[in-house]
Amino acid sequence: MGEAETPSFEMTWSSTTSSGYCSQEDSDSELEQYFTARTSLARRPRRDQDEPVEWETPDLSQAEIEKKIKEYNGQINSNLFMSLNKDGSYTGFIKVQLKLVRPVSVPSSKKPPSLQDARQGPGRSASVRRHTSFYLPKDIVKHLHVLSRTRAREVIEALLRKFLVVDDPRKFALFERAERHGQVYLRKLSDDEQPLRLRLLAGPSDKALSFILKENDSGEVNWDAFSMPELHNFLRILQREEEAHLRQILQKYSYCRQKIQEALHACPLG
Repeated sequence: MGEAETPSFEMTWSSTTSSGYCSQEDSDSELEQYFTARTSLARRPRRDQDEPVEWETPDLSQAEIEKKIKEYNGQINSNLFMSLNKDGSYTGFIKVQLKLVRPVSVPSSKKPPSLQDARQGPGRSASVRRHTSFYLPKDIVKHLHVLSRTRAREVIEALLRKFLVVDDPRKFALFERAERHGQVYLRKLSDDEQPLRLRLLAGPSDKALSFILKENDSGEVNWDAFSMPELHNFLRILQREEEAHLRQILQKYSYCRQKIQEALHACPLG
């Protein structure tokens, strides 16, 4: 993506909840507690009511795009307009809500990154190799100025850079959320989908379409996306869980054996 395609940002913070920090310089036990508390290797049932769904998006002619843009701009009550370019592409704004439940990794510094640091972008911490993990405030909302050809993967990468997040972008996914006929639908965007095009087709209503950045929790775990300390820690977690399961099994059969022996002793001979 060329320089002209790089998304620009206007950030809106909907929460001032303080973040919890966990330095990777801490002891292994503290690192294990952080991963054990916030990360699970097993798939858990979804707690929300969102239902995955797929729907087709039509291809528009240049005349239809121009008409759609005029209709879109006539429906919004802000200055976040879409603009048609001479080359046939168009620019506009998309709003992304961050719903991350796990901590993210950023370069270490003398103090944890503040909201002001996030706004200023990378620079002073670029040479620091050690990382600090912390929780982003819940439900951060950011407006991104993007091109019609900007892809979902590029949006994710730009969001992570803005927050100095050094985690692998493959750990995250961009979702579209829609409310239809009283039901909520959620769909994960593929890497090459174009969020602004989806925004134009759906119109400006958040109920018709909104974008959410979440962890990329698919059925398969992408182990290549984790760092060496994380992988070693997962091995420790697996060993702990295996030992706990073995103890439970041994206790179960020991209890059954004891009850059978008690029943044998209570039976009269003959």
